[in-house]
Amino acid sequence: MNQKITLLIALGLLFNISSYAQQNNADSLNNKQASTVVKEDFKDDWAALSHYANENKALGDPKPGEKRVVFLGSSIFEFWKAKVPEFFNGRPYLDRGISGQISPQLLIRFRQDVIDLKPKAVIILAGSNDISGNTGHVTNERIMDNIKSMVELAKLHQIKVILCAYLPVFDYPWRKGIEPAPKIMALNKLIKAYAAENNLILLDYFTPFADERNGQKAELTTDGVHPNVAGYKVMAGVTEQAISKALK
Repeated sequence: MNQKITLLIALGLLFNISSYAQQNNADSLNNKQASTVVKEDFKDDWAALSHYANENKALGDPKPGEKRVVFLGSSIFEFWKAKVPEFFNGRPYLDRGISGQISPQLLIRFRQDVIDLKPKAVIILAGSNDISGNTGHVTNERIMDNIKSMVELAKLHQIKVILCAYLPVFDYPWRKGIEPAPKIMALNKLIKAYAAENNLILLDYFTPFADERNGQKAELTTDGVHPNVAGYKVMAGVTEQAISKALK
């Protein structure tokens, strides 16, 4: 009798251990599956097309009579909407700036963030991040090649082009000592000549910002590169003039 009781107890313990092991394995498998859920990888999205993809999709086509203007650039445009949103509110102005971007990234984004939005005009502000980069492969001629490609795409789709003479920079806080002022001035000279040769509107951001060192006036900037609210008000004035000229 005692042997039977002992056998039953042993079988019960074995069953419990087996059930526990199965449950434990199932829990481990579930935890492993949860921990191996792969987050979407955007390493292939070098130009950050995902940045405005959803916003563009929600936007849809222009309404009848709507004259959209796309602001294509990097941090100076992106920060503009963040610091002075009232400039964009209630206007058909689409800010498509992405901080840190260089001109080839703008070129890759041009179809999605400009052409597909069907604007009447595009404002292209490109070059400073190329100059401030550390690859050593950037030249003003390469920057101009990217700008020219964007202009040609815009013309193909009947989009008026406004090219920008870049804001002055005496020194980059994150990369001191590369003496960007003469490089930006040389780039602006090329942009100005290309705009004149191709009957494009030139939006001069350089002149109203420049101080005696060909950097930015202290009262208009946060760090010598990006405008403050007062600086954006200056930009707004000359930008509106250029847009009016483009859309008339």
